Amino acid sequence: MAASTHTVTNQAPPLVGYDVFTSDRALVEGVERHLDPALLDSARDELSLLGRAAGSAQAQKWGDQANANPPVLHTHDRYGHRVDEVEFHPAWHRLLGKAVSAGLTAAWTRPGGHLRRAAGFLVWTQVEGGHGCPVSMTHAAVPALRADPALAAEWEPRLTSTVYDEGLRPASRKAGAVFGMGMTEKQGGSDVRANTTRAQALAEDGTYALTGHKWFCSAPMSDGFLVLAQAEQGLTCFLVPRVLDDGSRNAFAIQRLKDKLGNRSNASSEVEFDGTWARRVGDEGRGVRTIIEMVAATRLDCVIGSAALMRQAVAQAVHHATYREAFGGRLVDKPLMRNVLADLALESEAATTLALRLVAAYDDGGEQERAFLRLAVPAAKYWVTKRCTPLAGEALECLGGNGYVEDSGMPRLLREAPLNSIWEGSGNVQALDVLRALQREPQALNAFLQEVGTARGADHRLDAAIKDLLTELADLDGIEGRGRRLVERMALVLQGSLLVRYAPPEVADAFCASRLGGDWGAAFGTLPHSLDLAAVVRRAAPGV
Repeated sequence: MAASTHTVTNQAPPLVGYDVFTSDRALVEGVERHLDPALLDSARDELSLLGRAAGSAQAQKWGDQANANPPVLHTHDRYGHRVDEVEFHPAWHRLLGKAVSAGLTAAWTRPGGHLRRAAGFLVWTQVEGGHGCPVSMTHAAVPALRADPALAAEWEPRLTSTVYDEGLRPASRKAGAVFGMGMTEKQGGSDVRANTTRAQALAEDGTYALTGHKWFCSAPMSDGFLVLAQAEQGLTCFLVPRVLDDGSRNAFAIQRLKDKLGNRSNASSEVEFDGTWARRVGDEGRGVRTIIEMVAATRLDCVIGSAALMRQAVAQAVHHATYREAFGGRLVDKPLMRNVLADLALESEAATTLALRLVAAYDDGGEQERAFLRLAVPAAKYWVTKRCTPLAGEALECLGGNGYVEDSGMPRLLREAPLNSIWEGSGNVQALDVLRALQREPQALNAFLQEVGTARGADHRLDAAIKDLLTELADLDGIEGRGRRLVERMALVLQGSLLVRYAPPEVADAFCASRLGGDWGAAFGTLPHSLDLAAVVRRAAPGV
């Protein structure tokens, strides 16, 4: 065969060797906007260092390897003893180790820690999403453990350590620890109050023996887990260590690993408890109230993780269109493709901007901000995570057939995209949570309305959307049937308010015209043609 037939032309080079942080203008501006100026220089340096690592060929190879070699469960050793160990490819450990060393589980230990950690999580998750599960749960376990000061004093230094110490050993002998969670049971799903796992009090105060089955236990190789079980006074939160202080394995029988759509590098399991030793966290009968702080933090991570997936999908699509030529010119210059790319870029920037605003509220910690988060987190979790899947599919289509093959990385993004919408409560659970807060916590609605009202008068379409939202909120009778519609509008109004205040005029104008003004079709790429779409696309380019 003639060598000339193998000449490769008109192919985009790999998106590699770039700084994932500094090339993301919406992320950089968000960090600069919300972080204490005294912390900015050091934060920029650390995030740029992580961004260069995330954009490197080495990190991208780790992501490929971790997904091509999913975890393997070993229930028994060669002699028939139960070991219940999950074996991971070395690339998984490198990804998780980098995340821990970069402080992605250490938000609680430094000023501006939540914002710095969230920006890093958004950057590093673009390499590979699966290992973000134990990163998120380790981070989120801290506020739940603080319900018991003694437990927090023992475990918090381990969970916020920047040392990843793999292997099953007593946590007291490790330089750092990671955490998992087990709430869901097969008979109840999201209805955790239907859990049947039982907790029997032992002689030592605060210790129990658990018996039951967990349908989804995430990251079963972790050093400890927060789980829910029924004690004498009702549903209660417990800490289950994987290895006991004397070095023996806790009763923690991994029945199988789930065969999942995406998130292939991560182990999600079914676990059997049979006399499993546990320590109570918080009071008996108040398990949901205790663990809800962990759930709130992981829900916010779902928003951040979806924003990361969106950003990577958009970066890949814009990068491809910048180099690919068709019909006499670059794809990025074709009006129809430009419209698609601009629409995707709007969705991505709105997600990033909203995620960072929520994280900044966590760092603030004031009463007003806590009230704002009560509505804003479930609303954002509902909407942003739902937008991730259609965005990933459209971005894949921008690459055409090249995007449909595994080598492009786009199929992995598409398979990963639905996860955050399901994890920690799917869409209906989030919508019901918003409705519950509206009916029971008027201070949360006041804080939300004050936030969106800050931008009133800046855009007539936003003003009209706020007015319509107020009309919807004025009638809460029989609201469950229209709960999704209401929560969607709340999320869009909040995103519009943030973009009007903080984004360039071309971005805010396009968002308000389409998402709030109704000048938009049912698919991406249907923005009004009169907008400055070229500027929106240029802003979203990864710059390689």
